Formats: sequence, structure tokens, C-alpha cells
Amino acid sequence: MTARELGLPVRVPADGLPDTVTIWEVGPRDGLQNESAVVPVGVKLEFLDRLADAGLTTIEATSFVHPKWVPQLADAESLLAGLSMRDGVRYPVLVPNERGLDRALAAGVRHIAIFGSATETFANRNLNRTLDEQFAMFDPVVSRAVAEGLDVRGYVSMCFGDPWEGAVDPAAVVSVGRRLLDLGCSQLSLGDTIGVATTGQVAALLGLFGAAGVPMSALAVHFHDTYGQALANTLESLRHGVTTVDSSAGGLGGCPYAESATGNLATEDLVWLLDGLGVSTGVDLDRLADTSAWLAGTLGRPSPSRVVRALRG
Repeated sequence: MTARELGLPVRVPADGLPDTVTIWEVGPRDGLQNESAVVPVGVKLEFLDRLADAGLTTIEATSFVHPKWVPQLADAESLLAGLSMRDGVRYPVLVPNERGLDRALAAGVRHIAIFGSATETFANRNLNRTLDEQFAMFDPVVSRAVAEGLDVRGYVSMCFGDPWEGAVDPAAVVSVGRRLLDLGCSQLSLGDTIGVATTGQVAALLGLFGAAGVPMSALAVHFHDTYGQALANTLESLRHGVTTVDSSAGGLGGCPYAESATGNLATEDLVWLLDGLGVSTGVDLDRLADTSAWLAGTLGRPSPSRVVRALRG
């Protein structure tokens, strides 16, 4: 019998957790961007459709980063032109600069994300800017997007550890985050880019954001599972009032600019945890596992997700 037929996971609600969590699915963008072999646009479109069929309502579709830097996503315009957008589903795209915003607006995008750094070294390596200079690049992007009626999310990378600088000062993360919110971002996604965060760090950082007047509703978390701590860190975040969690179907992804960044938190693993705690996500775990097993077969390798491997072999 399957786990579902056996009534697993057993639902035992816990105090101090939100009733509902929004999963921000990053598989089609962050999950696929590291793939060396170009995935056909038809496969990407089917992936997006399958994710929506599984109940995901926020699916980060692609990126308008220059194709030189992320060749896998060079088909962004073709992808969006071929995408049948579902009612009730958001399809945000990543936008690095004003040229990227021009492309997003031409494609009819309504939700965008920008990506910043909490550390000097990563800002230089990822954006070719200093920590302060990145905001001068973001300002016209965010102000134009907001004026056009777009919703803007701000990613903050290297919130807990940096492969070149080591431990990251949480006060610096809060400073970067506050500046992005002041520019006009509606939400911050706090990224554990190399997967080194501990639950103590997570609690401390969220506490500092709260002390700075940032509501937990304006924050999301984005954990990588390098040291197997992504689920623990997610649970700690939920206990502090965060209700948006980034994850990638099948645990795909990493960061092309940080070699030590391994896969994202797998959406299936996250859903298993939340289902067991009685937290609603609207996601059908069986359909999602089928999707990730299908994609793993298309990519020619096993899924990194433990739940996918347990449910689908």
C-alpha cells in the first residue's frame, strides 16, 4: 500500500503555527537554472502546468537575466508566450535590471522579483556592484515596476553565511532588507544561499527584523539543504510567524554564482512536514510527487527529494 493509502503522514496539529502557508515554488526558475543541458521549452511548459495542477498558486516561471549568464533561461520570452496562465496562479519572473524589466513588461508580466546581496563579496560577484551600489541599480527597476502596477519581491542572498566572508552579521541583513522594502518591495525572501543556517540564527534574524518594525507577513524564507537543516529552519520560521516559504519541486537547484550552494528545500519534503502538522498548503502531494518523478526521468537522474524517492522509488 502507498503512504497515502495508509493515512500517512499522520496529522497532529501543533500550537504556535499558522493555519495556512503559501509555498513560493521556484523549481522552474531556480531549480532549472543550474542544469547544464538545455531543457526544451515544451518540457518547461509542461512542468509549469503540472505544478499548477498539483495546487501550487505561486510558481516562479523564469528569469530575464542576460542569456550569457544563465543560458538555461534564454527562452524566457518563448516560455511566457506559450504559457497558458491559470486563474488564481501567479507566475513571477526574476528581473536583474531595467533591461530585464523592459522585457518583463513587454511579455505582460505582473509579478517580478529582484535579487540583492547581504554581503559585499557576493554583491560584487553576482551583480558586479558594491553592496551600496546595488540599490542604485534596483531603485529605477522597483519604482518603474510599482508605477506600472507590478508587485515586486526582493530576494536577499547570503543572509546567514557567505563562502568568501564566513558568518554574516544579521544587522547587515536587516539593513539591506529595510532598504529594499523602502524602495517599494512588498516582500523579502531571506536566502540561506549556501545552506549553513541554524535554527538559532533564524530565530535571531527574524527577531531583529521584528525589532526593526518589519512584520513577519512581509518576509519569506528560502533555505538550501546543504547540511540537512532546511526543514528545521523552516519550522523555526513558522513559529516566528512567517507564512511564505520558498521551495523547489524535487529539490532541484542551487546558485550558479556560489559553488557550495546545493539544492533547494524540496517542495514535497516541505508539504509532508506541513501536512503532518495540519498546516494547509492547497498542494496535492501525490500529484506533485508524480511531477517531480516525471521531471527527474526527463533529466535522467533520481530526484533529490527524499519524499519523492520514498513515494515513487
